[in-house]
Amino acid sequence: MQTLNNSLTILRTVFGYEQFRGNQQDVIDVLLARKDALVLMPTGGGKSLCYQIPAIMSAGVGVVISPLIALMEDQVNALLQNGIRAAYLNSTLGFETINEVEQQLKDDKLDLIYMAPERLMASRTIDLLSRIRIALFAIDEAHCVSQWGHDFRQDYLQLSILQEKFPQVPRMALTATADESTRNEIITRLGLQTAEIFISGFDRPNIHYRISPKQDTKKQLLNFLDKKHKDRAGIIYCLSRKKVDSLSEWLRVKGYDALPYHAGLDHETRRLHQRRFVMEEGVIVVATVAFGMGIDKPNVRFVVHMDLPKSLEAYYQEIGRAGRDGLAADAWMVYGMQDIVVLRQMLQSSDANEKRKRIESDKINALLGFCETSICRRSVLLEYFGETSAEPCGNCDNCVQPVDSWDATESAQMALSCVYRTGQRFGVNYLVDVLLGKDNARIKSFNHHQQSTFGIGKDLSSVQWRALFRQLVACGYLDIDIEGYGALRLTEACRPVLRAEQSLMLRKDPDRKLKKTQRKDKNFVEPMDVQLWDLLRAERRKIASTQGVPPYIIFHDSTLMELVEKKPITLAEMAELTGVGERKLEKYGHLFVGLIDEYLLNESSVRQ
Repeated sequence: MQTLNNSLTILRTVFGYEQFRGNQQDVIDVLLARKDALVLMPTGGGKSLCYQIPAIMSAGVGVVISPLIALMEDQVNALLQNGIRAAYLNSTLGFETINEVEQQLKDDKLDLIYMAPERLMASRTIDLLSRIRIALFAIDEAHCVSQWGHDFRQDYLQLSILQEKFPQVPRMALTATADESTRNEIITRLGLQTAEIFISGFDRPNIHYRISPKQDTKKQLLNFLDKKHKDRAGIIYCLSRKKVDSLSEWLRVKGYDALPYHAGLDHETRRLHQRRFVMEEGVIVVATVAFGMGIDKPNVRFVVHMDLPKSLEAYYQEIGRAGRDGLAADAWMVYGMQDIVVLRQMLQSSDANEKRKRIESDKINALLGFCETSICRRSVLLEYFGETSAEPCGNCDNCVQPVDSWDATESAQMALSCVYRTGQRFGVNYLVDVLLGKDNARIKSFNHHQQSTFGIGKDLSSVQWRALFRQLVACGYLDIDIEGYGALRLTEACRPVLRAEQSLMLRKDPDRKLKKTQRKDKNFVEPMDVQLWDLLRAERRKIASTQGVPPYIIFHDSTLMELVEKKPITLAEMAELTGVGERKLEKYGHLFVGLIDEYLLNESSVRQ
């Protein structure tokens, strides 16, 4: 009970939170009992508190292995704001600063030290750690140990050395995303066979899921941004570097502060773009998956996928970068048949063995099922990760605007027959042209204008036919010939449909226009509240600029919203707000309550 009181005291007085969430307390107790732990907790679920609090409470320093420099700098800056003794060791530091940090470690003057796995593996670091007291090892982003994961890092494979060199020090591995096979890989590679496993819920109820078929993708994107996300921070993912460059340039022409990010850019450009995204407000990063892991920015309001990710794990990890502050955020994705072709080609050309290729192929199929489902998307996503949802979420496109289904049996027979009669050698566009009876030279050159399927599909539009073919692939009735430039082939599963032994109901792609009444973001209604919001944000930005840290390090948007809603005018009142610990109250309390008091006086005089 004493442990609970101590950890709760730290949670409230240092971090400014009233109660632990989920199984945070249980994880902390395991670490304090000097046991190992594997922690799966959704992004924004409070993983870092699970090792920060026991490190503060224990003798010695907590060593955090983190994959990215930007992440450690953010974490350390946030800890310093709360009065916690923290530092990092990475390649951005000069020799003199490194010596100073190492001396702090030797003098037992740090609660937490952050470093990359490469730094940890250096003999100098191992030697240093062997001569100091260590409270715990925390391996963040532990899914990086999986060789077939979406964020694999070679150096993570060497971290089993911690078990060998420091057998008495408790270790914990943390990640937001890991299916059962990845969890087993983490346990095996890091030697965590005796670790207690904590799996928190994967649900992120503040995220609105929405998926649209690709039509005019730039127009679709602009419509999404213009209607909902003007001057808001977000991430847009594309599969290729070329697409990243062209899309970011096009968005800048359209008036958005959009920056490209991919491995083809030089290190300094990537560093600058990431820093601008973290430090400034309203910046959009257009990126390949090279960007995002370890991004700690809490007020990312949207994540867009302009192409399919590689799996539902990758999708969940990437959308998890939105809405970490718990406020409303959007996860929007567009996809089409070509995305499926590209993913299949990438898998086929990979170095994976046949068993791994089958596993990855199943993951692609699960992703397609998620895209094509007509039921609650959140339920499908949670079920994939082993959770059940009692009822529809009410906050995804299928819940907000239920999808109609239609009897596609006859049209599917036409489509499948067309694939067969043209020799199973052609892609979607050609097949659609045949079904619509297009008079072109290519069709005539193959004599397909004389086939019985020529022109039989004029009751559907080209968009509808493409949607049908896409769903036939997703259902497993058609396969994509990767070596045949995306040609469609019949599968054994399609026979009952072709023979009219099985009916087929498919989703009808709706015209998904954003409705003003679709859902309410947690936002401000009164104009005077907007003025106070802008006033507080400006002050936060000024403080952050002076200190050279991101604005959210001072206070999260959620804390500013509470300031606007509750309008505290005394330090005691401000101390009750979420995210306001003793150190921040001491540093910023008088300033912010003073601004609110002055604002209320001005508001009162205006009304008089």
